[in-house]
Amino acid sequence: QVQLVESGGGLVQAGGSLRLSCAASRRTLVTYNRAWFRQAPGKDREFVAAVSATGAITYYADSVKGRFTISRDNAKNTVYLQMNSLNSEDTAVYYCAEQSSGYNVASTSGYFGWGQGTQVTVSS
Repeated sequence: QVQLVESGGGLVQAGGSLRLSCAASRRTLVTYNRAWFRQAPGKDREFVAAVSATGAITYYADSVKGRFTISRDNAKNTVYLQMNSLNSEDTAVYYCAEQSSGYNVASTSGYFGWGQGTQVTVSS
């Protein structure tokens, strides 16, 4: 099974930007939807954004719509999350995972290959 590795997190001031990357450990014959989730201390893991296998379709949580952009470069087997206008509520560990078809992209069902996560901290 493919293992995903997240990177790009860090400490940023409110209003700032970060770009997260999610790289796969190896290439696969099948390309899957890939998504970002986040988990703040004491809270459940929540959906942030997802991108279809070809990159043609994207999905966003209402809380990040208009501020975050998900994209993918299949030649590099990498998905990106550009995060702008960050605020303190965006502070969390961000995870990426791939999803088999037939599942709701916004739930954790059907996702696999979860990475270790990357910490994003927004200071006010």
